[in-house]
Amino acid sequence: MAFPLPEPMRIALDAARLSAAAHEVPVGAVIMRGGDVIATSGNAMRNAHDPTAHAEMVVLREAGRVLGTSRLDECDLWVTLEPCAMCAGAIALARIARLYFAAPDPKGGAVLHGPRLFGQPSCHHAPEVYAGIGEQQAAELLRDFFRERRA
Repeated sequence: MAFPLPEPMRIALDAARLSAAAHEVPVGAVIMRGGDVIATSGNAMRNAHDPTAHAEMVVLREAGRVLGTSRLDECDLWVTLEPCAMCAGAIALARIARLYFAAPDPKGGAVLHGPRLFGQPSCHHAPEVYAGIGEQQAAELLRDFFRERRA
């Protein structure tokens, strides 16, 4: 039996679709505080000419601006792909309470794969992590995006 996706992951998937339409890798993210959407974005690296403009980095910056603080300890981050090392480091520094992600990234992920950043002794804050929420939809978006580019 399939369970309906939580609204924050639907929002993140919509942001990923918008990224794909803008010729960006389809990854989307949303930051929630309680039931409120604080920030949402998709990847913007190509269009912003910014290698750090991953969806997670963009929403962390925007949430900090909106809330007037670099400490996002009352916030949850929902993202369609397992964060990379850069994003995982920023998530730890922002003190995100909970991280929800859809598709694992065995090659570039840094939460359950690669350096497993949150488990390192040098990591001062680790969010609660929930993986696999919307995995099928997120993986399909990524597969379709890269299939079209390789054709």
